[in-house]
Amino acid sequence: MLCTMLGRLFEPYIVHVLPHLLLCFGDGNQYVRDATDDTARVVMSKLSAHGVKLVLPSLLAALEEDSWRTKTGSVELLGAMAYCAPKQLSSCLPSIVPKLIEVLSDSHVKVQKAGAQALKLIGSVIRNPEIQAIVPVLLEALQDPSNRTATCLQTLLDTQFVHFIDAPSLALIMPVVQRAFMDRSTETRKMAAQIIGNMYSLTDQKDLTPYLPTIIPGLKSSLLDPVPEVRSVSARALGAMVRGMGESSFENLLPWLMQTLTSETSSVDRSGAAQGLSEVVSGLGVEKLHKLMPEIISTAERTDIAPHVKDGYIMMFIYMPVTFTVEFTPYIGQIINPILKALADENEYVRDTALKAGQRIVNLYADKAITLLLPELEGGLFDDNWRIRYSSVQLLGDLLYRISGVSGKMSTETADEDDNFGTEQSHQAIIDALGGGRRNRVLAGLYMGRSDVALMVRQAALHVWKVVVTNTPRTLREILPTLFSLLLGCLASTSYDKRQVAARTLGDLVRKLGERVLPEIIPILEKGLESNQPDQRQGVCIGLSEIMASTSKDMVLTFVNSLVPTVRKALCDPLPEVRQAAAKTFDSLHSTVGVRALDDILPAMLSQLNDPDPAVAESTLDGLRQVMAIKSRVVLPYLVPQLIAPPRVNTKALSILASVAGEALTKYLHKILPALLAALSASLGTPREAQELEYCQAVVLSVSDEVGVRTVMDNLMDSTKSDNVDVRRSSITLLCAFCRHTHADYSQYVPQLLRGLIHLFTDSNKEVLQMAWEALNAVTKTLDSNQQTAHVGDIRQAVRFAVSDLKGQDLLPGFCLPKGITPILPLFREAILNGLPEVKEQAAQGLGEVIRLTSAEALQPSVVQITGPLIRILGDRFNWNVKAAVLETLALLLAKVGVMLKQFLPQLQTTFLKALNDSNRQVRIKAANALSHLIVIHTKADPLFMELHTGVRAADDPAIRETMLQALRGVISPAGDKMTESLRKSVYVTLTNMLGYSEDATRAAVAGCLGALCRWLSPEQLNATLSDHLLADDVTLDWTLRHGRSSALSVALKEAGKQVYADPNKEKICRVLLAYLMADRVPIAMNGVRGCGYLFQHLMLTGQLPLPQQLLTPFVRTMNHSSNEVKQILARVCCVLGKTVPPQQMAPELLKLVIPMLVNGTKEKNSYVKANSEFALVAVLRLRFGDEMTQRCLNLLDIGARESLSDVITKVLRKVANQPEGKDEELDDTLIT
Repeated sequence: MLCTMLGRLFEPYIVHVLPHLLLCFGDGNQYVRDATDDTARVVMSKLSAHGVKLVLPSLLAALEEDSWRTKTGSVELLGAMAYCAPKQLSSCLPSIVPKLIEVLSDSHVKVQKAGAQALKLIGSVIRNPEIQAIVPVLLEALQDPSNRTATCLQTLLDTQFVHFIDAPSLALIMPVVQRAFMDRSTETRKMAAQIIGNMYSLTDQKDLTPYLPTIIPGLKSSLLDPVPEVRSVSARALGAMVRGMGESSFENLLPWLMQTLTSETSSVDRSGAAQGLSEVVSGLGVEKLHKLMPEIISTAERTDIAPHVKDGYIMMFIYMPVTFTVEFTPYIGQIINPILKALADENEYVRDTALKAGQRIVNLYADKAITLLLPELEGGLFDDNWRIRYSSVQLLGDLLYRISGVSGKMSTETADEDDNFGTEQSHQAIIDALGGGRRNRVLAGLYMGRSDVALMVRQAALHVWKVVVTNTPRTLREILPTLFSLLLGCLASTSYDKRQVAARTLGDLVRKLGERVLPEIIPILEKGLESNQPDQRQGVCIGLSEIMASTSKDMVLTFVNSLVPTVRKALCDPLPEVRQAAAKTFDSLHSTVGVRALDDILPAMLSQLNDPDPAVAESTLDGLRQVMAIKSRVVLPYLVPQLIAPPRVNTKALSILASVAGEALTKYLHKILPALLAALSASLGTPREAQELEYCQAVVLSVSDEVGVRTVMDNLMDSTKSDNVDVRRSSITLLCAFCRHTHADYSQYVPQLLRGLIHLFTDSNKEVLQMAWEALNAVTKTLDSNQQTAHVGDIRQAVRFAVSDLKGQDLLPGFCLPKGITPILPLFREAILNGLPEVKEQAAQGLGEVIRLTSAEALQPSVVQITGPLIRILGDRFNWNVKAAVLETLALLLAKVGVMLKQFLPQLQTTFLKALNDSNRQVRIKAANALSHLIVIHTKADPLFMELHTGVRAADDPAIRETMLQALRGVISPAGDKMTESLRKSVYVTLTNMLGYSEDATRAAVAGCLGALCRWLSPEQLNATLSDHLLADDVTLDWTLRHGRSSALSVALKEAGKQVYADPNKEKICRVLLAYLMADRVPIAMNGVRGCGYLFQHLMLTGQLPLPQQLLTPFVRTMNHSSNEVKQILARVCCVLGKTVPPQQMAPELLKLVIPMLVNGTKEKNSYVKANSEFALVAVLRLRFGDEMTQRCLNLLDIGARESLSDVITKVLRKVANQPEGKDEELDDTLIT
C-alpha cells in the first residue's frame, strides 16, 4: 500500500525492507508468501533507475548466500524485476539474466524452480509478439543449452520479425547466441553469426550495447573459423554491427583486423581478417574505402615485405570488390600490377591468393577487365617467369570463358590435342567482345603457350585452347600473320626459353598446317639471318631446326639450296650463341639430307679457317667445334684427313675439335699423332713453337678412354726412338705433357714408360734429356708407396737396358743432369725402408747401379736422401744379402762423392767396423771395401788403423782375420800416409812376423798388406824391408815363408813400383824374380810371373825400356811350364798388359817373344789355358780397336810365327773379339773377392 501510494517517495526505505522481504519469500505460510509476491511486484514497478542501482547489488549478493531460502527469495525478487518500468528493465536485464541462468544449475531443486519461474516472469513481460510466441523455446535453450541451442537458433532464424525487439527479448536471446559461439558445431556457430547480423536492424542500439563485450570475442573467433561459410557470415555480422552502431563502439576492432590480416600463423586467419575488414569498411562507408585502398595497394606492391604480409594484402583484392562492387571500379587498374607480381611469387599460397584475386576481377568486372586486365595478361603470356605465364593463361582462360559464356570446368582430356569443345556462338562472342586484332593476339599467345617449356603452362594453355576454339586448323590460318610476327619476336628474344617456345611452335605449325606454309616461312627466316640483332639470328637457327624436324625429307630437299648457305652462314656467325644454335640446325639438316650437308658446308668452312681476318677464322673454327660437339662421329671421318693433310697440319683446329670430340677421336689418333709430331717438329726453334705445342698438348690431353691412352702411349713411345732428334724431342715433350696433366689412368703403362724414358737418358740432345727427366718425374709422382716398391725391378731393368746402349761412356747423361736421379730416388728409398728383404736387396743394388752411372755433381743434392736410409737399414737385423748390397752401394757412393759424406763419417765408420765382424764373409768383404773409400775422407785416421790392427792380432777365427787383413790393406793402399810413425812400425812388425803364416789365406793377405805398406815406408825402412824380407830369398827356407815373400814382392812392385824398383835393388829384384820363375812350387812360380808382369807394366808405363833381358825369356817360357795354372797366369798377365799399357808404349822385345808363345797357348789342350791365351792375344793385338796394332805385331815376327799368328787371328781371334768382353779378373791373388 505504501509503495502504491507513495511511489518514488518510498524508494529510500526499500533497501531496508529488502532483507525482510527476502525472509518472507521463504515463510511457511502460503498467505504470507502471496502477500510478499504482491509487495515485490509493486515495489519493482515503482523503482526508478537509481532505485534499481541501489537494489540490484544486494539482491545479486544474496544469491551467493548459503541459505536456499534466501537464494530463492532473491531469485523471486529478481524475477519480480520484470515488472520494472521498461526503461529500468532494459538497463538491469543484462546483469540479471546471466545470474538467473547460473541459478538453473543450483544444487537445490527449489532454487532451480525459483530460477525457472523468474525467467518465465521475464518472458511474460516481453511485448514483441513474435518473441512472445517462442519464449518457451528460448527458456528451454537456457535451461538445456547443450541439446536445445541449435533448435532455438533455427526457430529464431525461421521467425519473421515485424515488430521491434525489446529489452526482455534480448535478455533471453543473447545468452543463447553467446553460448552458440562456443559450440563445436559449425552450423550452430554460423546461425549465431547470422542472428547477430540480423539483430542490429531490429533492436534499439542502447539495448544491445551491454552485450557487446561478450559477443565480440565469439564473433572474432568465428571470423577465424576454418570453415569458409562461417567466416563469411561472421564477417557480414561484423559489418552489420559496425554499420548499425558506428565505429566508436568498436575502437579495437580495426587494429585487430589489420594485425590479423598479416598473421603468420595461417592463411585461414588472414582470409577471415580480409573478409571481416572488407565488411567492416563496407559498414563504415565509401570514405573509409578511399582512405584505406591506397595504403593497401602500395603495401601489396612492395617487394621487401614478408610473403604472409603480401598474402594478407592481396586477399583484400578478393573480398573488397564483393562488398563495394561499383565503388571499387576505379581501383581495378591499380590492383592488376600487384596481382600479376604476386602471381610470380615463389610461395605457392601467395600465388593461389593472387590467382583468386585475378579471377574475382574477371568474374565481377568482365567488361572492365577486357580494357584493363587483358593487355597485362597478353604481356604475361610472354613473361620470362613461367609462373606468371601459367597464371596469365589461367586468368585469360577465365576471362574468355566469361566472355564466351562457356564453363572452363569441363574436362578436356582427350586422345588428340586438337579436339575442340568451343562453339560458334562462343567464338562469335569472343570476337564481338575483343575485336578481331586483339582476339588474334590473345589466341596466338595461347597457341604459343601450348609449346611452352614449362609443363604446367602447356597443360593450362591446351585446356583453354580446347575450350574456346572451335576448329584448330581454321583458327590457326586466321591468326597466322599475327602468330608469325609474335614468333619472330620471340625467336629474336634474349630469353632462351622464349626462343625455344617459338621454335617448338614453329615446328607444331608446320605439322598442323602441312608443308604448304613452308614457302611463306623459309624466306622470312632467311631474311631474319641478315638481321643485326644476334638474338634474332639465333632464333632463326632454332626455328629452322624445328621446321626440319617437323617436315618430310622431300620438302627439306626442295629448299636445300637456300637452307645450306643459311646454315653455313650461321655456323660462322660472329656470336657464339648463334653458332651453337646453328650447330643444332646442322644436326637436323644432316639427319634429313645426309652427306650433302657435309659436302656443302664443311669444305667451305675449312677453307675459311685460313681467312686473313682472324675474327672470321676464329668464329669459323668455333662453328666447327659446335658441329663436332653434336655430330662428332659423322664429322670426324670427314674433317680429320683434311686437317692433317700436308703441307701444314691445322693443329689449332684439331685442338679445338678434340676438346668436344670425346671418345670418337680415339679411332683417328693413329693418324693424328704422327701429324701433330710432324707439325711440332717443324715448328721447333720458330716463334710458333709455343703455340703449336699448346695446340698439340690440347689434342693429346683430350684423350681419356682406355683405348685412346694405349694409342697415345704406343705412338709417342715409338716416336721417342726415332733417329730424327726433332721428332724425339716433340714426342717426349707431348709424352711429358700427357703424363703430367692427364686425368686418365695410365698406371698399367708405367713399366713401359720407365723403360722408354730412362732409355732416353742416353740421348745426346739436351732438350730431349730435360723433357725425358720431366716426364719421368711426372710418372713417378703418380705412384703410391706400394706401386713405388713394385716398380723398383722395372727401374733396374730400364737402367740396364739404357746402359747396353751407352757407347763408350761410363755415365748416363740423363742421370748427370742437375737433380738427375731425384725422380727415381723415392722409389728406391721406399723399397729400402719398407720393402720385403728381397726387395730391399734389389733396391740397394739398383741404387748402386744408378750411383755408378751418375756424376758426383748430379749426386750432390741427393747425398743425404740416399745415405740416411742405407745407414738405417744396416743398423737393423736383416739377412746378409741386404747388408752386402747396402754396403756395396755405400762404397760406390763414397767412391763417387767422398767428401760430401763427411757429415756421416762417424756413423759410417761405426757401421762398417760392425759389419767387419759379421758372421757372413760377403758382408765382411763389402765392409772392408767400403772402409777403403771411407779412409780417403778421414782426417784423423789413427783410431781406425788401430782398430783394424787390433782386430788382426786379436782374431781367432782365420776367416775374420783374413777379412780384417783385407780391410787393413784397403785402408793402407790409399791412405797409408795418414798413419803415425809409431803405429806404422807396430803394424810393420805384426805383418813381418806373420809373413810365413802356415794358413794360406792369412799368409796371402799379410803379404798383400806388407806389399801395400812399402809405398808409405821411408827409404831406409824400405831398404831394410827389401833386404831383410822381400829380397832375402833362400831356397832352403820353409816354402811358406818363401811364398809369403814372393807374394809381398809382387804386391810391392804393383803398388810401389817406383820406390821398390830403384837403385841399388834392381839387379837383386831381377835375380829374385828369376829364382821365383824357376821355383818348383807352383804358387811361388805364379808369384814370379805376377811379379814380372807388374815390373814390366811399371817399366813400360814409365818408359824405362828396354825391359830386363834376363827376365824376358824365362818369363815367356813359363808357357812351357808343366803346370797349367802357371801357363794360365802368364796368359792373364799378358792380357792385363795388353789392356793397361798403351800400344805405343808396348816393348817390341816383349811382343816378339810373347806373341808366338801365346799362339802356342791357343793350341793347348787345357781349355782354361787356351781361352786365356786367346783373350791375351785379343788384348795385346788390340783386335777390338782395329788392325793397326795387329799389323805392327805381324811386322815384328819372323815369317813362320807371322803365318801362325795370321792363322789364329782369322780362325779364332776375330770371333772372340766380336763377343762381349767379360769381366776382368783380378790378377792379384792377395786380394779377396
